[in-house]
Amino acid sequence: MIKAVIIDDEPKAIQGLSWELSNFDSDIEVIATFTEPEKALHYIKSTELDCLFLDVEMPTMDGFQFIEKLDKKDFAIVITTAYNEYAIKAFKKEAIDYLLKPIDTDDLRETIGKIKKFNSRSINSEKFERILLNFNEKLNHKKITINTDGKLIFLEPDDILYAESDGNYTTLFLDKNKKIVLTKKLKEVGVLLPDTSFFRIHNSYIVNLNKIKEFLKTDGYVILENSVKIPVSRQRKSDFLGKL
Repeated sequence: MIKAVIIDDEPKAIQGLSWELSNFDSDIEVIATFTEPEKALHYIKSTELDCLFLDVEMPTMDGFQFIEKLDKKDFAIVITTAYNEYAIKAFKKEAIDYLLKPIDTDDLRETIGKIKKFNSRSINSEKFERILLNFNEKLNHKKITINTDGKLIFLEPDDILYAESDGNYTTLFLDKNKKIVLTKKLKEVGVLLPDTSFFRIHNSYIVNLNKIKEFLKTDGYVILENSVKIPVSRQRKSDFLGKL
């Protein structure tokens, strides 16, 4: 059973789509509807769903702005609108389909088929990822597994010099001037790194303690093996010195 959420600022549009979806009751269930995108954002953060039917033109936040604010996009997104000029932008925003209002039953049937395929691929991908993670743990529990750009990267802890936060993104700086950009917050990345050799010395930085070459006490900076200078926050200085 597909669990679906509908967001549209027009109650009649929600009622119409809900009624259409009820004709596929063995395939799909509408678990929530919203006329206010802000409330929907809060709900989606704490709820597992398979599909989101999303209107484009809404007064407080349009559909594309809503997509940008999503922390996770592990569900199918279907754009619903009365205007066909949004089609290309919809697919660029990773929507799997685009429905023009009033929604045609045959078009909706095709869309539900696409949602099923999307969810099937996601499940298979997650299962394969778990197998690889378990294999890596058995093969070499010391390696760090990074999931990015649709692939898994296995890193030795000593390959990583430091991690730097940029809002919802984190960059891992590696030996030989390589780097990997992750769509994860620094706190999430920190969980992946062994606390025996990595320490968050600043709100924006986690460093590999084995890669520190100098600590400038007066200035409150560390200098790494690649000569990069990184600040140590006052609040973390005592704990940092304890780690050393």
